[in-house]
Amino acid sequence: MNPLLQTAANLQKFCDKHKWSMCFIGGLAVQRWGEPRFTKDADITLLTGFGKESQFIDELLLIYPARISDAKQFAIRNRVLLLESEDSVPIDIALGALPFEEHAIERSSKFQYAPKCILNTCSAEDLIVHKSFANRPQDWFDIESILIRQNSLLDLKLIWLELRPLAELKHDASILETLRTQVRATLGAREVAKLR
Repeated sequence: MNPLLQTAANLQKFCDKHKWSMCFIGGLAVQRWGEPRFTKDADITLLTGFGKESQFIDELLLIYPARISDAKQFAIRNRVLLLESEDSVPIDIALGALPFEEHAIERSSKFQYAPKCILNTCSAEDLIVHKSFANRPQDWFDIESILIRQNSLLDLKLIWLELRPLAELKHDASILETLRTQVRATLGAREVAKLR
């Protein structure tokens, strides 16, 4: 098994041992739902809620080295814990607490990446929400690949239902318009009607 998948499998096992709710997002989830591409890090959402982040962070820092000197303070401020595996694979742990993050974990499911590597990933719809919210050029390439591969299987109404309050929280309506444009270009004008 390659180092990234081994790191992901070990991280999931650690979370399962602690009975923590989590799912993989980012590049590993794109490999499942979109166009497979090289990714060097393991990204997860870990459901911590608000106010209990420290206990999760402390447990993780006992096992995984931090990538920055003030990792705990950075994580509490920015809700992302930056770690790495013993093989130097970067690990980004989003400290989940929003309703969307909880829903995404509830909707997550298992996928076999290798003979002995079954990982819990977010759904294709929730991956599109994550990537739309992040709103970086690579994210929109990934969204296009997910739309192409999953096409009519996607629940576009669910995507819109989850993304709209996040865009409002970020005060960035352009995210919604960019997704509309992407759906129109990839799936056609008829599908855009579902985004409301």
